[in-house]
Amino acid sequence: MNNLKILIVDDDSQARRVLRAALVARGYEVDDAWNGEEALQKVREHPPDLVLLDLNLPDLSGLEICRGIRDSSEVSVIVVSVKRAEFEKVAALEAGADDYLTKPFGVEELIARIRAVARRSSVRKSPRVLSLEGTRIDFETHEVIGPDAKVHLTAKEFAILRYLVSNAGKVVSHRRLLQAVWGPDYGDEVEYLRVFINQLRKKIEPDPSNPRYILTEPSEGYSFADSPEASGNP
Repeated sequence: MNNLKILIVDDDSQARRVLRAALVARGYEVDDAWNGEEALQKVREHPPDLVLLDLNLPDLSGLEICRGIRDSSEVSVIVVSVKRAEFEKVAALEAGADDYLTKPFGVEELIARIRAVARRSSVRKSPRVLSLEGTRIDFETHEVIGPDAKVHLTAKEFAILRYLVSNAGKVVSHRRLLQAVWGPDYGDEVEYLRVFINQLRKKIEPDPSNPRYILTEPSEGYSFADSPEASGNP
């Protein structure tokens, strides 16, 4: 049996019934909501572990809901949508989604995505506390204290940062980083990394346009500076 609690957000009652039946049959605890307001209320009052979020809802847009969730929670979000364009996927990721699944999809693919998002990456030991210029990051408590206030990092942002820090001074390829954070079924979704790396830089770099810590290795991947004085191109 799974202990994961999943919230399905979709205005299509038939889609909710099908997804609920498939997930319950695999041992997940399932709740559902048919619009954005109900979804946000349930996230606040009865937080799930993961949200399956359709983008087309009758009141709020899926992107608004995703941002609303991210304002106060690290709950994992998988967007499920008929929209296939890359800019739609990037917009969802920038709004805080952890993954994006295009309809129609098979149940087994959905289960694989859920497991990948829920699975915590197994990485080499990283420091408990990382002190950067003006920012203190505690990997155990997930607390980030910036120069002026606390900084909120999502679960995926923490996972990316932890993996890069645990491999400080080494180039981590796009594929390796994707598979470490999203799971073995990933490897080609480089746009995911661009979005999350840009968000991380804005939150922890003194000058995000000229990063000193999270460095781009052109055509290869990313690295975390082995020295605070290191620099690299965005």
